[in-house]
Amino acid sequence: MSVRDEILEQPAALQRLLDAAPGAFAPISAAVRSRRPRFVVMAARGSSDNAGIYAQYLLAVRNGLIVALAAPSTITLYGARPDMADALVVGISQSGRSPDIVGVVEEARRQGALTVALTNDGASPLAGTADHVIDLHAGPERATAATKTYTGELLAAALLSTALDPPEPAETAALGALPHLVSAALAVEPQARDLAARHATRQRAVVLGRGYSYPSAREWALKLQEMALVAAMAYSAADFEHGPLALAEPGLPVLAVACSGPELEAQVALLTRLKADHGARLLVISDAAAARTIDEGLALPGGVPPWLAPIVEIVPAQLYAYHLTVARGLDPEHPRSIHKVTETR
Repeated sequence: MSVRDEILEQPAALQRLLDAAPGAFAPISAAVRSRRPRFVVMAARGSSDNAGIYAQYLLAVRNGLIVALAAPSTITLYGARPDMADALVVGISQSGRSPDIVGVVEEARRQGALTVALTNDGASPLAGTADHVIDLHAGPERATAATKTYTGELLAAALLSTALDPPEPAETAALGALPHLVSAALAVEPQARDLAARHATRQRAVVLGRGYSYPSAREWALKLQEMALVAAMAYSAADFEHGPLALAEPGLPVLAVACSGPELEAQVALLTRLKADHGARLLVISDAAAARTIDEGLALPGGVPPWLAPIVEIVPAQLYAYHLTVARGLDPEHPRSIHKVTETR
């Protein structure tokens, strides 16, 4: 199965996870009600780390929890033992085989913390270490670049949020609509392919997002780096104005994810300045015409609530990164120098 096949499979993969969710998350919900963790620690690397950042926003906004991103090396390299006894500790790894992520969850469980693994391999070391395991049900992902496992991790994080605090009927309906919305997002492939062909000579890019869309910007940049060999730098749109704005110059490729929500107005203002005052070349993924028409754009389906938007908005970014890789004469199936499973310690 190719990268493109796995991108196109995402609606079905998400539906499988939704179908399995009631039974899978019920024990976690009961454990959280019993244990009442005071904060959350996310342990992940690579694409899974971007899913962890999404969870950081989601569990703070929707569940009112402080969420920390673990620094796994503090445990595996420095031998530190940070106090996680009162935490919910979540290890996120599509393979479940990275020793440093396993090490964080193992130490947390030793301390008596409530631990959860989100993984696509229920027989992995990570799964064997955690109290509770959520199988992503993405099916085999053979391509090196993570696509369907990434959106699976995002959905698993959203379902974890609803396991901690039961969803309103509108939230349940929005979750159920995700496979259809992702299918709709896949319809931009012809436009993504055409844009990628015009951008084939690009060697660098700045990628922006804010709030829930910040992890999407990071994931888009990662896909451009690992497949298309583009030196893509991801920033929070707010952080970009605190220094990196000095990079702005005529012709600078700026890619952005700017969806409807409380951050949209500020993002549109920044992108408009980058185009009008600095001569940057923009490509904006958005459901809002005001953002897409500043320069070039890829449209998203409307009606996606902000807390679920990252599951949909990353799909055009994946398609663009795939087609840019092909347009640059590179092999998206075999990225240079990297492998499907990276076992850091």
